[in-house]
Amino acid sequence: MENPVKNIPLNDLHVALGGKMVPFAGFNMPVRYSSDNEEHLCVRNGVGVFDVSHMGEFFVEGPHALELIQKVTSNDASKLVVGQAQYSCFPNETGGIVDDLIVYKFSDEKYMLVVNASNIDKDWAWINKFNTMGAKLTNASDEYCLFAVQGPKAIEAVESLTPVNLSEVKFYHFTVGEFASVQDVIISGTGYTGAGGFEIYVKNADAEHVWKSIFEAGKDFDIKPIGLGARDTLRLEMGYCLYGNDITDTTSPIEAGLGWITKFTKDFTNSEALKKQKEEGVSRKLVGFIMQERGIPRGHYPIVDSAGEVIGEVTSGTQSPSMGVGIGMGYVKTEFSKPGTEIFIQIRNKNLKAQVEKLPLLKA
Repeated sequence: MENPVKNIPLNDLHVALGGKMVPFAGFNMPVRYSSDNEEHLCVRNGVGVFDVSHMGEFFVEGPHALELIQKVTSNDASKLVVGQAQYSCFPNETGGIVDDLIVYKFSDEKYMLVVNASNIDKDWAWINKFNTMGAKLTNASDEYCLFAVQGPKAIEAVESLTPVNLSEVKFYHFTVGEFASVQDVIISGTGYTGAGGFEIYVKNADAEHVWKSIFEAGKDFDIKPIGLGARDTLRLEMGYCLYGNDITDTTSPIEAGLGWITKFTKDFTNSEALKKQKEEGVSRKLVGFIMQERGIPRGHYPIVDSAGEVIGEVTSGTQSPSMGVGIGMGYVKTEFSKPGTEIFIQIRNKNLKAQVEKLPLLKA
């Protein structure tokens, strides 16, 4: 029997706000409140707030915390300073990816791993399997809410809520402090939109107060709640990978263009095989592309060459609200992966022209 779909703590508040709730990654989540387009542009040009409390949080503590993290993640967490975060992934033993994640360093003996909602149980089992050194592990996923306050006006909108100087919280850094009169809130300079802003981790008991305070403080900035529909189009314009689409248990970090988070300065799960792959090259690569003809690419559409031969497959695609054209990501044979290369997306039996582009697809 499948697990029942869970509600996030503020479910009723989102329903009252007019959020259209849909099952996503095992949780009822707000997909939109008004329109995806409107919400997307609100974040690109102003400020919006996502409730992404479905995400998972694991704490890794004790003298062996770093040793375990180094063993299971691809990036080099020994380079982190206290108050810094790092994008990483858990490679599996067969060349694919268990999940992508963010590693937060609180102290030499305390780290937090933030993982995708759909993979909480899988990731928890995975990290425990490798914990032969006896690090202390806590799955705090059900204890925290996570609000992503995103957009160029994010700092102005919420700076009145905290004594922390938000403009000093650098990208991929974080601090723990007072926010909306609540103590010990994790304020992180991270996000999945490329529009700037913060992610706020708060205990469930304080979540509704913090959410309402954010909207009260931001009302002069026309702050809006934003659903998962716009989250997807925003991340796609940046070329950020979505687990389950662009990266899976059968795509390697090298194929996915995640060589920059795969550090061979240490041994980690399957590092020998991935190192060999990096040295010898891969036969397919994840690319971003922009449609040159009118059409909206979608996941699993074939990618073909000018002769109509299949050279790959779309993993994510949409109509870009900021650019007004079809954009996407997909795997292609390596010889077609260079920016500027002409490719074709098969949309309803028509081969429509597209061009491989360097990421991000939305140029500043």
